[in-house]
Amino acid sequence: MPTAIITGAASGIGRATALKLAARNYHLALAGRTQSTLQKVAEEIAATGAPAALVVPTDVSREKDIANLIQKTHDKFGRIDVLVNNAGLAPSMPTVDVTPEQWHAILDTNLSSAFYATRLVWPIMKSQPAGGVIINISSMAAKDPFPGLGAYAVAKAGINMLTLITAREGAPHNIRVVAIAPSATDTPMFRNLVGEANVHPEQILKPENIADAILSAIDGPLQYASGDTIYLHKNA
Repeated sequence: MPTAIITGAASGIGRATALKLAARNYHLALAGRTQSTLQKVAEEIAATGAPAALVVPTDVSREKDIANLIQKTHDKFGRIDVLVNNAGLAPSMPTVDVTPEQWHAILDTNLSSAFYATRLVWPIMKSQPAGGVIINISSMAAKDPFPGLGAYAVAKAGINMLTLITAREGAPHNIRVVAIAPSATDTPMFRNLVGEANVHPEQILKPENIADAILSAIDGPLQYASGDTIYLHKNA
C-alpha cells in the first residue's frame, strides 16, 4: 500500500489532500505543529473507513523534527512514496520592516523545510524501485508578489528552483518533483491575511482544487511532469 507524508496537514490544502489520498487507500503521515488539530483530521480519515493515519506533531522549520517525521513514517509503513511539502507561514508586512528573525522564520518554514524533507526522504525513495514523488506547494506570489508578502514570495521562488534542480537530480532514480503554485486559496492562512470579510469563496480557489492538482501530479494526467511549476488560477 502506498505511503504519503503531508506537512501542514491540519487544515486547508493539507487536510484536503489527506482526505483525497486516504480515499485512494494511502497510508498517511500527518505533520503539523498541533497534535489536537492533526488528530481531528486523522479521525475524519478513520470515519471514512480508510487506513488509520499516523499523527506526528512537527515544527517543519527544525531539521530534527523533520528527521523524526521521516523516521517514524518509514518505521511504521516501510516505505515513502509521496512527500507533500505544504506547510507555510505568510505574515504580511513591508519587506524592509521584516526583522532578521522573522525573515529566517518565514524562509525556514516555507523553503528550508522542503529542503530538509527532500534531503531526508531522498535515500528512501532512491532505494525503492518505483522511486517516489515530491510535491512542493509554491504560490502565484513567486512570480507576482503582493506587497507585504516579500519574504514569502522569495521563499516560494526558491521552492520553484528547488523543484527544478531536484527533479533533474532525481530523474535517474525515478524520483519526480513537481511544484503546484495556486493563486488565492480559501485557507485559514489566507483568511488571516485578508480578513474574513474580504474572503469571497466564489472568487478564489478551494483547497480541494489544489488537492486535485496534487493527485493529478502523483498518478493522474500530470504523472509524467517533473521539474515543472504548475500555476493554478480561478476558472483557468
